Amino acid sequence: MDVLVQTLSGSWPWYVSGPIIGLMVPLLILIGNRSFGISQNLEHICAMTQPGFVKVNFFKYDWTASTWSLFFASGVLIGGFFAGIVLPDALPPQVSVESQQLFSSWGLGEVTAYNPEEIFRMTTGNVLLLLLGGIFIGFGTRYAGGCTSGHAITGLSTLQPQSLYAVIGIFSGGLLASHFLVPVLIGNYS
Repeated sequence: MDVLVQTLSGSWPWYVSGPIIGLMVPLLILIGNRSFGISQNLEHICAMTQPGFVKVNFFKYDWTASTWSLFFASGVLIGGFFAGIVLPDALPPQVSVESQQLFSSWGLGEVTAYNPEEIFRMTTGNVLLLLLGGIFIGFGTRYAGGCTSGHAITGLSTLQPQSLYAVIGIFSGGLLASHFLVPVLIGNYS
């Protein structure tokens, strides 16, 4: 039992976890022509909980045909709870020297934790930034027809050209934002 707990509570190398995630794609396709992704679950939850007096046509569809994905999302949440709370890693991930140097160049001093207080404290500016970022991510996910995991894992493995375009856009946007936008925001909100 100790070996199992120790195995489950530690970080797994990429060559173990990567193939497990990758094998989910053909498994879901074989089981019932399903695609690996998570973002559409928010749409299903909105359709499921829409009050009768609200008339949003976008949410008027048979969400019960997608209950499997709601169970999948629930499993992700339960798995995250077990990984983070029940079986936490005894050695939290370390911030690389390069990241520490980058944070220092931004004027944050010595940052050794993954969630440095200097960046993640709950100020009015940070809350507004998180809200605005969530709106942009939600709109972008819907506009792109899926999330990063859906496009990068399922879309690319099933050779869908629109997924290649989406992944290029997602990662280009992330690189540009982290290089140009994050230093400005940290300077304004720290």
